[in-house]
This record gives sequence, structure tokens and C-alpha cells, in this order.
Amino acid sequence: MSAAPRRDTAPELALRRVLHAAGLRYRVGFAVPGQRRRTIDVAFTRAQVAVFVDGCFWHGCPDHGRQPQANASWWTTKLAANQARDRDTDRLLADAGWTVVRVWEHEDPAVAAQRIRLQLDADVGPGGQGG
Repeated sequence: MSAAPRRDTAPELALRRVLHAAGLRYRVGFAVPGQRRRTIDVAFTRAQVAVFVDGCFWHGCPDHGRQPQANASWWTTKLAANQARDRDTDRLLADAGWTVVRVWEHEDPAVAAQRIRLQLDADVGPGGQGG
């Protein structure tokens, strides 16, 4: 598990390239307010929009997530804890006034960027990016 990248994964980089090309500016690895050990993958700080790019395996994608057969009970516990932490992070951010957008690693970056743009426009108005 320590070999699994926590930041700058291929899906994150692809999404960030599309967001940047669209003229959006953001922070990377921004700390979740009050949680030093949890970070937002792509943060639009002024608009308070937090984007997480979730890996299908680690975060339990309903389409692509799978349960390993070896040591199944340990993995079930581990993956359930990841999902519980995701829900807790979403709650903490919502309580702090942030909007959370979760993107699966298999999503088309252009489609995900459009969802993010729509959320930014809803939160701060057209043209506002809140970087």
C-alpha cells in the first residue's frame, strides 16, 4: 500500500490538465480544514469547492471496485474504513461551508471538468473560479 501514490496520480493529472486548460486555477493537496492529515486533491479555495479523484479500488467504485480474495476480511475492513473516512471528510467540509465533488478515476476528465465548472458557476456565478 505504501507504494500506491497518494497524490499526482494519472487520473488527477489528467483532470488538472483539463481544468487548467479551461482557465481554472486551483490549489493541489490543500488541507481539509481542521484535519491536517486529510487533503483535498483539487481545491478552489475562494469558491470553497473541494474535488476528490477517487480510485475505483480504494474507494469502492460501484462499477469497477472489487474485493480481493486473499485476506478478504482484512480488505473488507480496510476498504469500508476508506469509504467511512470519505463520508466523514465530506461531512467535515460541508460543515465548514464547502461543496464536495467526487470524481471516479475512470471518468472522462473533460466530463468531470464540466461537472466541476457547473458547480463553480453555481457557487460563485459565471466566470468565477475561486482559485
